[in-house]
Amino acid sequence: MSEIKTKSLPENAYTPLKAGEQYKPLVAAGDSVKELTLRSVGWGVFLCVIFTIASAYSGLKVGQVMEAAIPISILVIGLARLYKRRSTILENVIMTGIGGVSGSVVAGAIFTLPALYILKLDPHPLQTIFICLAGGCLGILFLIPLRRYFVRETHGQFPYPEATAITEVLVTGEKGGSQAKLLIEATLIAGVYDFFVTTFSVWKEYVDFQFIPLVKTLALRAKVVFSFDAIAFILGLGYVMGLRSSMILCAGGFLANFVLVPLIWMIGRHFPDSAVYPAAAAISQMSASQIFRSYVRFIGVGAIAAAGIFGIIKSLKIVAGSFAIAVRAFRRGKENALERTDRDIPVMTLLLGVIFSAVAEVLFLASLGPSLAVIVLGLILSLIFSFFFASVAANAIATTARNPVSGMTMLTIIISCVILLRFGLSGTTGMFFIMAIAGMVCTALSVSGQTITDLKTGYWIGSTPAAQEKVKGILATSCPRPKPPS
Repeated sequence: MSEIKTKSLPENAYTPLKAGEQYKPLVAAGDSVKELTLRSVGWGVFLCVIFTIASAYSGLKVGQVMEAAIPISILVIGLARLYKRRSTILENVIMTGIGGVSGSVVAGAIFTLPALYILKLDPHPLQTIFICLAGGCLGILFLIPLRRYFVRETHGQFPYPEATAITEVLVTGEKGGSQAKLLIEATLIAGVYDFFVTTFSVWKEYVDFQFIPLVKTLALRAKVVFSFDAIAFILGLGYVMGLRSSMILCAGGFLANFVLVPLIWMIGRHFPDSAVYPAAAAISQMSASQIFRSYVRFIGVGAIAAAGIFGIIKSLKIVAGSFAIAVRAFRRGKENALERTDRDIPVMTLLLGVIFSAVAEVLFLASLGPSLAVIVLGLILSLIFSFFFASVAANAIATTARNPVSGMTMLTIIISCVILLRFGLSGTTGMFFIMAIAGMVCTALSVSGQTITDLKTGYWIGSTPAAQEKVKGILATSCPRPKPPS
């Protein structure tokens, strides 16, 4: 096994390449370094299970799935010190990639599947598992042809915030070990903090500032409410997300609670005897939370759907360019003839995977009892949405590290409802059918977004894309699912 003599990335790792310039990763294509081993896969699966639980909790609690890959990258550096033979950097990439699957699959599950229980459709556990499994497969399969465009051909053009952080942690191994110790200490402090809050109620988990006279007056007269969760998880999530993403979320909350809710109340109070759809009561009689649920929430859904439409339009050029690159690479020779750091899984494997997934999805949709036309349309919609949203997710992750999962899913639900309703799909069967499609699409774009982060990390370091894609495909279809709400 050849040794890696440098512990820093090349100077052109984060900058666009000049004419004739090439990027040489930390581990050269000709180096023989341990990558897919029992250690890397075993620890990766273990971390996937642990962070699946954490991600499910965070998503169900605040609607924001925990980004697991960054803390996992810190932990794997610490785990490397437990062995006489320290884990190679490529093994650490595999461990981080496998563990990171937790957040992506969980996001696809918790953002859609709870709706089946809320609607009292009582899905069988095997049905929910299949929805996640099919979505995970489609996300991986549709993302792989886009790899060369997003990872190699556009080198230095996208910031990849999350991939950059993971790469820096893995490369600076010695610093990563001290960070692992710091992460454990922070976990213990957070555990003690939440223990006193949730068990002994030393202070309130939910902070409402209406104990201040001015704030209470604003809440009564202008429906301006100011409150937030004060548990350790919420406080730490903002730090993990970063200042920019946290400020965007805060700005959305400010607009919703300090502008839209008071504005709707100020207009609606002039009509004290009439209710305005979709609410059943007059606005003048509503509290701030009721105005938010009845009106502002739907405004947010519309904004998300509009953003999804613009994302699809912008991605058309990206899809065309990425597939042109994939075709050129295939024409130059077989996949096995490419160098190790540019070798994907075979094209025939991709095609067979898509065909197998489509057949399995047809059988699943047919078990729900709709007509043949509805089944075919459902399959086409799920494949089209998964295909185009894979590029939208990859572009969003590469640019801002935030995956527009909710927006794309809402757009899927809206369009699917409009189309399939014209073919007679309605009632409980229609609700289940639509949510099944939405669950598959949501999981697909969530997995594809997380996968492009891992592939970019592997590109900078020098991993084998085919190895990363294999473990991602296996783990995306077998990672533990969160339990349904009781």
